[in-house]
Parts: sequence; structure tokens; C-alpha cells
Amino acid sequence: MPLETPRSSVPSTVRAAGWLVVLEGVVAMGFAVYSIIRAASGDHDQSVTNGYGFALWLFVLFGGVLAGGIALVRGVRWGRAVAVLAQLLLLPVVWSLLTDSHQPIIGTVLALVVVPTLVLLFSPPTTRWLAHEYAPDVDE
Repeated sequence: MPLETPRSSVPSTVRAAGWLVVLEGVVAMGFAVYSIIRAASGDHDQSVTNGYGFALWLFVLFGGVLAGGIALVRGVRWGRAVAVLAQLLLLPVVWSLLTDSHQPIIGTVLALVVVPTLVLLFSPPTTRWLAHEYAPDVDE
């Protein structure tokens, strides 16, 4: 049994979720680069946060998210696990931005990415595609 599915059999819901997860990874990587530039410029006090450490953390964490998104776009099943985990971890961030942090614009923008991605990842075509490998052969 092949490990990968043919590109034509990957549902559009999987690809759409993959592109949204890729977007999250690229934005986080961009913010990591911004943090490195800001830390290198020395224009701010690093006694509270370390820009280099924060950037490294973002690269490691969202590098995995970016890899999961690329895997989904290519039709590789393991990418869904990474994407679901990332979205579930981002839901409390959305809630915090909308309530306690008093940053409703950023929270709304993030919610407009996280919630549709979760919906796509749990949609019937996606779950059928994921379960197809484990379905019994009907031809026998």
C-alpha cells in the first residue's frame, strides 16, 4: 500500500487548510526575522525579553507548523496532526487577544484563520480522505 495518496485524490478541503497553515507558518517566520532585526538594532531594552531566544522559539515551533502545512498541500496525511494541534493551541491565543489583551483586531484576524482551518481539518471530505488508508478493501 503506498504511503502517499495521488495528488488528484486529495480533497480541496485538505489543500485549503494546508494553505492556511502555511500562511500561519510564514507570518510567524516573518515575525521571527523581525525579532532578530529588532534585537540586533539594540533600540529596545532586552531585560524583559530576549529577541534572539524568542526568534529561535518561533523558528522551531512554527517551522514545524510550516512543514505540516506544506505536507497538507502536498497531500501527506501526517500534516493534519500538526495542523490540528497548532490550531487547538492557537484557540486560547485568539480568546486572550479578544478579551484580556484588549486587542480585538488582531484577535479577529487570527480567529478568521484558525476557526476556518479547524472546520476544514474536520470536514467530512478531509476525514474520509484520512480514513481511506484504514478502510477495508471492498473489492475482496
